[in-house]
Amino acid sequence: MSSALENPVGPESQAVADDYDDFAEAYAAETESNLINGYYARPAILDLAGDVAGRRILDVGCGAGPLLEALRDRGAVVTGVEPSAGMLELARRRLGEGVELHQAGLGGGPLPFPDGAFDDVIACLVLHYLEDWKAPLAELRRVLAPGGRLIVAVNHPFAYTVIHPGGDYFATHEFFEEYTFGGQSVVLSHWHRPLHTVTDEFTAAGFRIAVISEPPPAPQARELFPEVFAKRASGEFVCFLFFVLQAP
Repeated sequence: MSSALENPVGPESQAVADDYDDFAEAYAAETESNLINGYYARPAILDLAGDVAGRRILDVGCGAGPLLEALRDRGAVVTGVEPSAGMLELARRRLGEGVELHQAGLGGGPLPFPDGAFDDVIACLVLHYLEDWKAPLAELRRVLAPGGRLIVAVNHPFAYTVIHPGGDYFATHEFFEEYTFGGQSVVLSHWHRPLHTVTDEFTAAGFRIAVISEPPPAPQARELFPEVFAKRASGEFVCFLFFVLQAP
């Protein structure tokens, strides 16, 4: 199996919900404070979200709830949806009864919310599990209030060329990655899209691209993972690509 940087780990999606039920606790433990999730993806999302006090935020594919917890601690009114029953149970244990959680995913029809219910929606490492983005993006736009934000993290298209140098960068296609959680080997599917296809999907869904970000990891990462940064003087690497999209 490749290193964490070469094999980025992402959270739950409808397409792999049954798999996540099988290794939910091991996955949650692995990604709680690892480099890619704990000190890169989640801090980047929180930085992009900024001041969230009082904002109604939906986390799509919330997993065991670490991002929901961080947003709640910053004063947001948070709601989570998650297709994996196992992951959702972990989120309930973590967050208690005061947070609204639903078993649902982007591949399973309409989300259980009225139009314009949220100021922000977060889809962190979810979309790249899906072949079709048209219906999911339309649904995320539906539940956003006018002027609301969709904050997205997906596999960086360029990273695909590093991991799969013989692959076709310009084609949208499925590929597979193997991971180990708690000693259990797991194969998950991802969908690669070139950058222009990613941005075209967002604008076709009616979003305005406000931010495209390639952030560094959190400052603490260099001390906690010195072996990773030994050959990276800048402290930066290509892994995920982050967007802030504005709803009309």
